[in-house]
Amino acid sequence: MPRVSQSNNAEQPVGMHLTVAITGASGAILARELLRALEADERVERVHFVASENALRVLAEELDVSGRSHLLEKLLGGTPVKTVQHADADIGAAIASGSHPSNGMIVLPCSMGTLAAIALGLADSLIARAADVALKERRPLILCVRETPFNRIHLRNMTLAAEAGATIFPCIPAFYNHPAGTEEMARQFAYRVLAHVGLPQSGAFVWKADE
Repeated sequence: MPRVSQSNNAEQPVGMHLTVAITGASGAILARELLRALEADERVERVHFVASENALRVLAEELDVSGRSHLLEKLLGGTPVKTVQHADADIGAAIASGSHPSNGMIVLPCSMGTLAAIALGLADSLIARAADVALKERRPLILCVRETPFNRIHLRNMTLAAEAGATIFPCIPAFYNHPAGTEEMARQFAYRVLAHVGLPQSGAFVWKADE
C-alpha cells in the first residue's frame, strides 16, 4: 500500500517510493525495462536507484552503456523525473535508514555475491544495507537472482533470504506469450516483478485458460 503523510490531522495518500538496485549479473535489459516502467507509472512518486560497481561493467557489455555519468538518462532514454541515483558506497543515503518511507526494494538482476551479502546480513554496501532495512522493517524485498546452475551455497543463501522475508524471483523469461524479441521478453518479466509490489501494468500478458 502507498505510504501516507500527516497533514492537518488527516491522512493523505501519496505515490509509492521504491528502491531498485542493479548488481553484477547478466540481465541489464531487465533492469532497464523495469526502470522505464516505474518512471512512467503515475502511481510511483520516487525511485531510488543504485548500481553496484560490477553492474557498471555488465551495463557496458550488454547495453553499451558506460560509466556513472548520466547513467539514468542513458537507461531511461531521457531525463529522469522521479528516479534518483545513489552510489553503492554511500552508506549514509536515505534508503539506508528504516525511518525513511519506502514501499519495498527490487534487486534486478541479483548476483550471487549480492544474495550472499543480503542473506548473511553483511550490510557492507548501500545495496546490502537497503535490503537489510527492507527485511527488518518487513517491507517487500524482491531478489531477481541470476545464475545457472545453482550450487549448494546459492541454494542455502536463497533459503536464508526467503526465511528472512525476501521473495526469490529468478530471472526466467516466459515464452507462452510469443514475445516478438528480447525487449518484449524483458518488459514482460519486469511487469511480473512490478505486480509483486502492487503495481500491475496494463501491458502485462495475462494467461487465460481455454473457455
